[in-house]
Amino acid sequence: MALIYEVGVRAPAGDVIGYDMPRLADAMNVMDPARLAVETVGSRGLVTIYPEDPLEEVLLPDPAELLMDSTGRIWVGRHHNGRRTKVRLYDPKSGSAQRLILFGTTGAGKSTGGQILLAGMKRSGVTVFYADLKGGQSAPEARANCDWCTYTQEGAIAQLRTYWNIMKEREARYAAAGRSKFLMNRPDPLMYMIVDEANRLLEKGAPYRDEATFYIKDIGRTGRSLGMGIALFAQAGHLEELGGSDTLRSMLKEGEVILLRWTSNLMRQLVSDGLLPAGQKLAAIPKYAGVVELVSQFDDTEADEDRPGTQGNGYHLSGTHPTSRMRFFKVGSEMPTDGLDPEMLALYGDGPVPTLEESSWEAAGRAYAGRLDGMAAYQAACPEKFKEPETGGRGQGRGGSGGGSRPVRSAPVPVIPVSAPGEQEPARPRRLTIGDRILAVLESAEAPMDTIAILDAVNADGGKVVKLGSIKAAMTALNAAARDDQG
Repeated sequence: MALIYEVGVRAPAGDVIGYDMPRLADAMNVMDPARLAVETVGSRGLVTIYPEDPLEEVLLPDPAELLMDSTGRIWVGRHHNGRRTKVRLYDPKSGSAQRLILFGTTGAGKSTGGQILLAGMKRSGVTVFYADLKGGQSAPEARANCDWCTYTQEGAIAQLRTYWNIMKEREARYAAAGRSKFLMNRPDPLMYMIVDEANRLLEKGAPYRDEATFYIKDIGRTGRSLGMGIALFAQAGHLEELGGSDTLRSMLKEGEVILLRWTSNLMRQLVSDGLLPAGQKLAAIPKYAGVVELVSQFDDTEADEDRPGTQGNGYHLSGTHPTSRMRFFKVGSEMPTDGLDPEMLALYGDGPVPTLEESSWEAAGRAYAGRLDGMAAYQAACPEKFKEPETGGRGQGRGGSGGGSRPVRSAPVPVIPVSAPGEQEPARPRRLTIGDRILAVLESAEAPMDTIAILDAVNADGGKVVKLGSIKAAMTALNAAARDDQG
């Protein structure tokens, strides 16, 4: 029987253990660093030496195991020591959906991990809006297994806006019922908005970056208690490629986070921003596992050039053991298929696709009703951006031609319908004021904020950039209004 060795190490109190995996493996005469697993917490560390790579084969015993358990978690893989890797979708104690991020570099196994999460959601009765910004190539099997799929940036924005409208409808409905928490399937289903290849939507220069940033942040801080989670699957070498570190800080600190293979720039930013637990270090994940042999020119043995890949290897940063290496289950066919992968389809199962509750259909609007994509979805979900500009003549579009209306780009802050007392139809929509944006920031704050912090948070919400004087003036008006109400 092959032996497994464990070595406990300890640094002087107050010191943080650091190490270089290749050098450590060489010092311990371990030819394949994949046989080593290192976990650290501050000044303490645990080194495990395996006879072979413990994560070379991580197989799903039965797709039925993807069903959400009583704690709201689904089983997605294993840690190096055999512990189950579980990702929480719903917290039954707090009645909250979660914020979820899965990211890594190209070829790290993000698509497979995403398919496992999507399949687990379907099997668990979760309604999913899925935007695959790789044109549908990331998870083609999801098309028939999610409530609404889109494959363009315009479609993704339409989904985010629709999801945001549903969130506002649920918020009003729950408030009227005196409910402060979400109860799964009582009466509404748990929901998730998933943006795959989210870096394409959120990177600098992306055409809808500001709008997407606003919706993602507002859904992330408001949707949880309404049973509406949000998930981003992304390639990233730096957090600026995902809308900026401020956009994702709360999602990374409080959400479910799985980090696959990364770049050194991304890791430095995670550490410097405090997004990894204090005193934690992660062993780098190479592109390939296995032993690198030195081959003499006099050796006529053919070397095996197909070293095993490390796709799906990563760390569950929000789990109990964030420095414990894990791997997603190996799912799908061993070799590429001509069309949809039958094994991946079997992962989803043949059960019904969970859909949006009927009471929210009106709020979801035409884009959802037609499961639209592209500019048609964007126009249906955001009609205020396509109003005919005033030109002094009737029937003339911009430039004087008589064709259809063109999109009019406006500030990314969404329009909120407000109804006058006794009216059945909504009154003219209004835009969020600076005061509204300040109140939104203060409501989501976890600690007291000074004026500068409020300014930074307001300017990070995706709306029009404001100056310090405007913030001070709005805060003065808010304080005066509060005094009047108290009087």
